[in-house]
Amino acid sequence: MKHIDEYRDRELVLKLSERIAREISRSWNIMEICGGQTHTLMKYSLQQLLPQQINLIHGPGCPVCVTPVEMIDRAIELAMNPGVILASFGDMMRVPGSHTDLLEAKAKGADVRMVYAPLDALQQAMDHPDREVVFFAVGFETTAPAVAMTVREARRRQVPNFSVLVSHVRVPPAMEALLGSELNRIDGFLAAGHVCTVMGEAEYRPIAERYGVPIVITGFEPVDILLGLHTLIGMLEGGRNEVENAYTRSVRPEGNLQAKAIMGEVFDLTDRNWRGIGTIPSSGLRLSQDYEDFDALRRFSLKETQQAEPGVCMAGEILTGRKRPPQCSAFGSACTPEHPKGAPMVSSEGACAAYYAYGSAGEDPRPQESSINEH
Repeated sequence: MKHIDEYRDRELVLKLSERIAREISRSWNIMEICGGQTHTLMKYSLQQLLPQQINLIHGPGCPVCVTPVEMIDRAIELAMNPGVILASFGDMMRVPGSHTDLLEAKAKGADVRMVYAPLDALQQAMDHPDREVVFFAVGFETTAPAVAMTVREARRRQVPNFSVLVSHVRVPPAMEALLGSELNRIDGFLAAGHVCTVMGEAEYRPIAERYGVPIVITGFEPVDILLGLHTLIGMLEGGRNEVENAYTRSVRPEGNLQAKAIMGEVFDLTDRNWRGIGTIPSSGLRLSQDYEDFDALRRFSLKETQQAEPGVCMAGEILTGRKRPPQCSAFGSACTPEHPKGAPMVSSEGACAAYYAYGSAGEDPRPQESSINEH
């Protein structure tokens, strides 16, 4: 495990942590929405630099983790079809469905291919005109523009054997679902900088106003996260329920207008089931009517179903911050990266994977307690 002493901006991080300690006057529950930020916190032991009044809550900001069981099952069903090539990002290969995963399906003869970009899957379709190529599209607003561009290119090039199994999800509706829960104790958010690079700030302002919580957009380096926390503590202590951008080198207030335009052209909003959490209204994307010929669900007449998370996995409680990974009885024993029981142990952004990789013998470096506390 890396320590902050190895970080190039160590002195700035330490100064920010000292400022936070001086300025904080009470306990605050802060959720970092992105799994990439969770991994940075654990990798550099940043929690050990923060005052005990800061209770960090790990949020559902891992698209692989929140992809529902039934969507994995659909991908496997397609992959087992002898006429289909199923293309996917590598981090989806080990995510468990109801009974198996894509890697095991591949071992049993399914033609599952790892790609690095959606356009790679389109090229596969053009290289194999006698096969149906399905791209398993998973991700937040960060990856959706590339998928939208690929679908539009498939139509332009008239590639008839290419389709997309869409499982894209959106961050703001998930934040609202958390804030609207009767179990909610979140005082403020660190928002994901890469998502806001695409979408900008506008969607977050109504959330901050409606629920009375400040939101700070921040990046993924240790100094980014400490700067975001310092900004957020100042807002909390001052009673300011606004949105601030602490990641200005990447995020513009309006976001990426071209990326948003192509998403708006190719996708419509839809309700989406989140693994371990449930259905969140308008939290997903689906292909619009103009592009529905490229919808794998429609092309292969796949049924709309929902499957429960395996009982041994506490994914829902982990993803909503109600529990920390070491509080799961399977963590580090029955559930490991080599033999995962749930998605949070598989993904490079999953909280369980972070605790397994960077925690000392799987132990939380902070005192063990429920992630969400009452004041």
